[in-house]
Amino acid sequence: MVRFGVIGTNWITDRFIDGAQKIKDFQLTAVYSRTEENAKEFANKYGVTSTYTDLSVFAESDVIDAVYIASPTAFHAEHAMTCMKAGKHVIVEKPFASNQREVESMIETAKANNVTLMEAMKTTHLPNFDLVKKSLDKIGPVRRYVANFCQYSSRYDKYKEGIVLNAFKPELSNGSLMDIGVYCLYPMVALFGAPERVKATGYMLDSGVDGEGTVTVDYPTLNGVAMFSKITNSKLPSEIQGEKGSIVIGKFSDMRDVKIVYHDGTEEKLTTDQVENSMYYEALSFIQSVQKGEIENSTNTWELSLETMKVLDQAREDIGLVFPADK
Repeated sequence: MVRFGVIGTNWITDRFIDGAQKIKDFQLTAVYSRTEENAKEFANKYGVTSTYTDLSVFAESDVIDAVYIASPTAFHAEHAMTCMKAGKHVIVEKPFASNQREVESMIETAKANNVTLMEAMKTTHLPNFDLVKKSLDKIGPVRRYVANFCQYSSRYDKYKEGIVLNAFKPELSNGSLMDIGVYCLYPMVALFGAPERVKATGYMLDSGVDGEGTVTVDYPTLNGVAMFSKITNSKLPSEIQGEKGSIVIGKFSDMRDVKIVYHDGTEEKLTTDQVENSMYYEALSFIQSVQKGEIENSTNTWELSLETMKVLDQAREDIGLVFPADK
């Protein structure tokens, strides 16, 4: 049994808990929030009695073995390192941190304290992603990667009314690239490694974050394009194009509706059954790493997180997206 504490009491934490509760070795035992009211309200939903408003006290708690961190991105590194220094294993929501420097500090802290540290990117743990990876030879050689994830945020309506919520605040290291674009870029690095060149463009909002953008990358034998947005919707699928055919992916973040379309028009369905709550798989993999004594997950490796963050950093430089955390 791995006893979990959670940092963050928003919808994504509910979603993680819902997925993790399907795992017999998961137990939720503690909740941290900045306010006692929020901590108790969230804990009561799950019958949890241990609540905390002091991060250091939470980290030292003897009722938890591991921590799921879903605080704003600007706090990921601080929260993760505080918990790891107290001997707790940590799974941190994507994006892993604000920048490369923070990711490197988190990795060093995990090594120093011999605890598991993993980025909570669900896509790479999904059965359908594994099928995509194993099917690249069927369409190869691969020449183009096109990832499309544009999802209009309900918080943008408030933004247009003059109310800037967390999703559009640079002081929280947020914006379209960090919140949505990472879903396009992380699997790309997982499949093809670090790109040789990164270029990006984006539409900047008055608050100081990007509303939407595009990242293009070059590899020695293929090109990549990532399109992402929090201010528009898209119904276009994503594709991995090869000289023999294309892998077409309906919903990219969940790897749903996946098929190969060959040049002669024939189609091969790749989609297999997945647990409806796709966060189940990342939770299971993290728990297995903890139980095996692995401080680094074999799928969501530290190198993968670090190389993805380097791409995000370069894209932000091109767009002109600067966070207080960078200073």
